[in-house]
Amino acid sequence: MLDPKIYTLLKLEELGSYTRTAQTLSLTQPAVSHHVRMLEEEYGIQIFVRAGRDLKPTADGALLLKYAHRAAAVAEQARQALRDSLEQIQRLTIGITPTASDLLAPQVLAAYLNAHPNLCVEVVRNTIKNIDTMLRFYELDFAIIDGVMPGDRYDSILLGTDYLCLIVSPQHPFAARASVTLDALAQEKLVLRPRGTGTRDLFEGYLLSHGRTVQDYRVVMEIDSVSAIKEVVASGLGVSVISHNVCREEEKSGKLAVVPLENCRMVRQLSLVFPQDFAHPQLLRELKSEYDRRIG
Repeated sequence: MLDPKIYTLLKLEELGSYTRTAQTLSLTQPAVSHHVRMLEEEYGIQIFVRAGRDLKPTADGALLLKYAHRAAAVAEQARQALRDSLEQIQRLTIGITPTASDLLAPQVLAAYLNAHPNLCVEVVRNTIKNIDTMLRFYELDFAIIDGVMPGDRYDSILLGTDYLCLIVSPQHPFAARASVTLDALAQEKLVLRPRGTGTRDLFEGYLLSHGRTVQDYRVVMEIDSVSAIKEVVASGLGVSVISHNVCREEEKSGKLAVVPLENCRMVRQLSLVFPQDFAHPQLLRELKSEYDRRIG
C-alpha cells in the first residue's frame, strides 16, 4: 500500500546515510538515490542537503517527511486492521500522560477491556507535546491527558478536574499549618516532575504569575515517577507539588499530609482527546461513564 519510494525516504531520514539505507533495504546505493530523485522530480523540491557529513531535510523536505510519516502510519494501521478483521479483534493505540497514568485511567481501561474481550489496547506513556505529534501522525487513536492539548486540531471529552497541591511528610512542620507561603516554600528541598510535564508547566506558570521562577527554589531532585516522588516525600527527604488526585489514598491513610499553598489556584483538566474523524465515539462515551462511576 505504501509507495516503496516513501519507505526508502523514511529509512534514509532515520539512518542518515545512503550506504546504510541501501544495506538495510537490500538495495543498491544508486537505487536509493533514484528513489529520492524520483520523489524530488514528482514534487518539484529538493528533499535533503548536506550539512557536513550529515543529511539535513530542507524546509520542503521536512514538510514531505511529515506527510510520509503519516502515510506510513496509516498503511501500518490498515495492515493491522485487516489482520484484526480476520481474527475479529479491534485494536487501539492510546496515548496517556504520566500523571494521567497514575490516576484512574489504567483501571478504567482495564475494566472496559474486561467487558470487551475482542478489544486489544496498546498504551503509550508520553508527554503532551509528544502525544500531540503522535496524534497528528495517526500513530495514536486517542489520548488521555492531564492539562490542555495545544491548538484546536482535536475534539475532547472532559473526564474531570484536578488541582496541584503541596505534599509533605506528616512529621514535617508544614503538616500542622493551615497554608504555606511561597517564601516559606523557598526554604525547603523541592522534589518535582521534570521539565516539559504538565504538572511542572502548571507549577512554573503559577510561580511566574507571582513574579517568581523555579530557579528561586531549591529543586534537589526531578523524577518522572509520581509514585517515586510520593515515597521520597513520605520519607521526609523533601516536599513536592503534585496532582491532588494521585495522593488521595496517601492523604486518607496518613502517609502524606496535603497543605494548601497560600493564594494558590492550580487547576487542570483530565480529558479524552481524539481526532475529529475518530471512528468509535461510543467507546469514548463508555470510558467516560466508567470513569464517572469510579470517581463517584
